[in-house]
Amino acid sequence: MAGDIIPIELGLTRGDFVTLWAPEWHEGDDEWEAFLGHEEDLYAFEAVAHLAAFIRNDNDNDLVDHPSWKVVAALAANELEPDDLHRFDLVGVPELVADDPDADTLAELAATFEMVQTIGDVCEISSVTAFFAGNPHLGSVGIGVDAYVGKDGQNLWDRIGASVSKSWDDVIDAIDSVVTTPDVDASAVDIAEAELLAAAENVVDVDDVSDEDEDVEDNSEDEDEETPDPIADAAADENFWVTVGIDPVRIITSEDTYYTLRCYIDDEPIFLGRTGSITVFGSERSLARYLADDHDHDLAKVSTYAEVQTAAIDGSLKIEITDDNVYVLPGLADDLAVGPTAVDADQLDLAVELFTDAADFADDDTVETALAASTPLGWYVSYTLEPDPNRLAPSAPFEVEAEAWRALERDFEARLRKN
Repeated sequence: MAGDIIPIELGLTRGDFVTLWAPEWHEGDDEWEAFLGHEEDLYAFEAVAHLAAFIRNDNDNDLVDHPSWKVVAALAANELEPDDLHRFDLVGVPELVADDPDADTLAELAATFEMVQTIGDVCEISSVTAFFAGNPHLGSVGIGVDAYVGKDGQNLWDRIGASVSKSWDDVIDAIDSVVTTPDVDASAVDIAEAELLAAAENVVDVDDVSDEDEDVEDNSEDEDEETPDPIADAAADENFWVTVGIDPVRIITSEDTYYTLRCYIDDEPIFLGRTGSITVFGSERSLARYLADDHDHDLAKVSTYAEVQTAAIDGSLKIEITDDNVYVLPGLADDLAVGPTAVDADQLDLAVELFTDAADFADDDTVETALAASTPLGWYVSYTLEPDPNRLAPSAPFEVEAEAWRALERDFEARLRKN
């Protein structure tokens, strides 16, 4: 699938519809984003065969000038099937907010809200844009379950439920009003349906065992039956990232939880981003969706990045983050102000690594300078990470060191480009 035009499924009042979405692309100095449609109409179809038939015969829509349009129009019908990352059940949102805010629920909500907001912006649906502008707390679904802990968290989840209960039907109605289904050539639909059938017949279904296979199984009763192994699956995901030499990263700041990628080439850090800015996302799912598209960033120059993009496009990519790639920044400055014994040395060590990598990525030596052993903060951090009874311990008060750390934290967060 051309990574920069993506088949998506929208669960609307009238049923599930498939269409095409082109995330941001550039034409000269201009930046564009569009859906399959024309003028005020968003074209969507009840079946993939109808979508395939339409794009093969239509040259008057908002995507025909996209650089990848000819590639997409030539795809086999089965290649236009939306993957799981690009299925958005709009009518299911009220049911989701009625559940407990677990990780899966929040990830699905975040992806759906993001897509609906994108439709509102691209299609200039003022009521949709106003809904999100008037309910900024909806953005908290991208933070994760930590945002809904305790009484304050429950109150926040209740506010989200109340906003959806009050206005979500109007949001869906507004999107329904711009979705239209153009007529398609019946013979082109027949061809696409035949392609889908042929593709389905070429897929081996493990549940459809022939009589001959059953006889073989009867003679192999002593062999262990294969069962799903979640631990093995997780290890396989981790091994993928080890193989490509790129790490998913989770960064928890005072404002949000973000996800991005980083690797090292000759010990030099390279983040998902460009010109010193790090592109971050509010959920693993939104990161995976971004990776399925073509974007201009420094990580794309890494030889193994194509494997990551391929996995994102075919839906097999899993964002698995190891403990040594989780960075928790809140509270560190306050602990530094108390004294070395109050500081979580492991988290401090990780934060130093993160700040240093981000600065190196931007060719900026401010972190190195701030953490030099000759500075109060540098001496404090060095002593905390490498305690030695023979070394002179830092002496209170530690306000100067804590404020210097806060400055590093602010500088780091300024490097994050939220997507």
